[in-house]
Amino acid sequence: MHVDKLVVIGVGLIGASAALATRRVGAAREIVGVGRSRENLERALAKGAIDRALLLTDDWTREVRNADFVLIAIPVAQYRDTFAALAPVLSPDTVVTDAGSTKQDVVAAAREMLGKRLDHFVPAHPVAGSERSGADAADASLFVGRQVILTPLPETSSPALQHVERFWTMCGARVARLDAARHDRILAAVSHLPHLIAFALVAEIASRADSAEYLGNAGSGFRDFTRIAGSSPEMWRDVALANRDALLVELAAFRSAIDALILSIEHADSAALDTMLERAATTRRSWGNTAPGVGTPR
Repeated sequence: MHVDKLVVIGVGLIGASAALATRRVGAAREIVGVGRSRENLERALAKGAIDRALLLTDDWTREVRNADFVLIAIPVAQYRDTFAALAPVLSPDTVVTDAGSTKQDVVAAAREMLGKRLDHFVPAHPVAGSERSGADAADASLFVGRQVILTPLPETSSPALQHVERFWTMCGARVARLDAARHDRILAAVSHLPHLIAFALVAEIASRADSAEYLGNAGSGFRDFTRIAGSSPEMWRDVALANRDALLVELAAFRSAIDALILSIEHADSAALDTMLERAATTRRSWGNTAPGVGTPR
């Protein structure tokens, strides 16, 4: 695959990592980064992720006019305005994909704003990341062996879909497909819920007057469990609100599980505890050995 000009809107962890992965295999002649922070753009330039940088307050859309590939890697709450800015300048040959953690809201924004260019948009979600953020955290190998879920629309053209599949495969990822609604339901349970639980636990400990003593005595279990609470608060705020309906279903299911756990401990019900703990341990060990994907492999 060769990309003559790649424009990355949002050169944080995901955007800059994709740029570095593209650079590593020599697949792009020119990579332009667009972002809201001059400091982060300068770090992306210094790291070699991008060749040129523009702020979102600049006339950045001129760079899209002759681009053949655009990657949107910004918080999902900003997509609608970004699509509106892109629509008038996208050429018939420009392919657009994204890296948002939610998909139904992204699809709705694209339908509303992209107009006749909708067929060249392929929604995507790289199931990869780190608790670190920004261009400093970018890694060319971030997507190697990880899954990227595509949620193509009925209008998506076959050439655009194939182009995006090749792009993420080139980055080292395994590509799968899911319906956007099914994606949001599944990821609410296995990604969005765990992140927000980690945030909630750390926030609750931090709210205690003696939180320093608690954290000072926390071990590796707490550190491992809460690692993802160091992720971007802005991104996870947007994800929680964008996938609200599915997330509320999963929060209710988790609350029921917590209630059952409380009752088991309160009543010293060792049999119920054994059943829950054994099921969880067996499932986690089995899943850890296979690391299955959630989509339909391509």
